[in-house]
Amino acid sequence: MLRRTLLTAAATAALVCSVSTSAFAFEAGTDYVVLDKPMPNAEKTLIKIWSYDCPFCFKYDVGVDPKVLPRVEKEVGLKFVPMHVETKGKYGRVASEYLAMCQLRDEAAGLKTTDKDSLYKKAKGAWYQAYHKKGQRWNDGEAAFLKTASDATGIADADFQVARKDPKVVALADSWKVSYDVAKIQGIPAYVVNGKYLIMTRSIRNFDGMVKLIGELAAK
Repeated sequence: MLRRTLLTAAATAALVCSVSTSAFAFEAGTDYVVLDKPMPNAEKTLIKIWSYDCPFCFKYDVGVDPKVLPRVEKEVGLKFVPMHVETKGKYGRVASEYLAMCQLRDEAAGLKTTDKDSLYKKAKGAWYQAYHKKGQRWNDGEAAFLKTASDATGIADADFQVARKDPKVVALADSWKVSYDVAKIQGIPAYVVNGKYLIMTRSIRNFDGMVKLIGELAAK
């Protein structure tokens, strides 16, 4: 009887061990996709492709990113790189130009795009809140769209009009155009590890699993 009890306990322990080690068994085609054409200059990065008018992007920005991105940076060692896709949204291109300007100014000030006081985060948050919470569609035109961002960042429109022509701003905004082909695969938000592996967001079940998946893909 005692021997049977011990064998049962051992079998149970083995099963628990098996379940725990296979809980995060990731598969290509189910949990991630290997991109046919890798994104350039993306080693050691976690790229997020998003748009201000994407409701799921907003939900992930509020509910997922704050829980996952700090861990990815600390535990996996990847740099977070947001890319705004200009082909989605009425003001997609001007949004990319504005965000590129903000990102460059943040970098010059030693800030990351995720930092609370970053211009990038302020502009993004203002558009997100206006569009998804207040139903704003800026039917009065581009000036109204830009005012939402300038009210949040404190950057005068005249300053932006000059900055949007800066070669560095144009180059950064243009560099995000590669995100379009990736966005077409499963929609946005789209998270890409090292420019090679697109995470299938529909397969994400929890924060730990997402961090684990990113870590495994980063190690490939």
